[in-house]
Amino acid sequence: MAQPLVSLPRPGAVIFDLDGTLVDTVEARTHAWLAVFVEEHIPARRRQVADLIGSDGRRLAREVASAAGIVLEAGRDEQIDARCGELFAELNHDPRPLPGVERLLADLDRADMPWLIATSSRPEQIAASVAVLGLMRPAPVVDGSRVAHAKPAPDLLLLAAAEVGVPPGACWYVGDAKWDMLAAVAAGMIPIGVTTGAVSARTLLDAGAGWVVATLEDLSL
Repeated sequence: MAQPLVSLPRPGAVIFDLDGTLVDTVEARTHAWLAVFVEEHIPARRRQVADLIGSDGRRLAREVASAAGIVLEAGRDEQIDARCGELFAELNHDPRPLPGVERLLADLDRADMPWLIATSSRPEQIAASVAVLGLMRPAPVVDGSRVAHAKPAPDLLLLAAAEVGVPPGACWYVGDAKWDMLAAVAAGMIPIGVTTGAVSARTLLDAGAGWVVATLEDLSL
């Protein structure tokens, strides 16, 4: 069971997922993946894809293909992931911050609390989403192109902790997918789930979330 929110330890830094956590883009992501699988003639179900959103895109491509009895040749997972990114960029024309995001980021800045976005997405996929956060400075971002293994591996989160100079155990990691929680646990971070993505609080808890909030309006220092 998750602990009461009042027991949440004060962080040394806060690291956020992007899609479904800070910006309402999960639906566009899901549509992009379903579209690319149609192009590739790989059967895919919406729920299947939605459950995998937030994981490494190459892994997502392999898992959906494998469920359909298809083994992707070397490099095809990378090609599918890149094409999905192109389709997502076309669909993500009106991203919006999720509830509580602007207030929370402003509060962190006022408190001089380091924060950073750690996303499995490619750098060319995130510009529109980051832009709508309305930040007064460039957003600090670590993306999936900088590590060999993206979420649920801990590599991305450990790199983020190194970037802000805070031990992983002193970092909150806030995400909306089970892949976020699995990565946070593997990295030794404080795992906080938010139910603004495609999965339930139960799924986040089962993946290791210590705390779950409905939206970032419920989260404060």
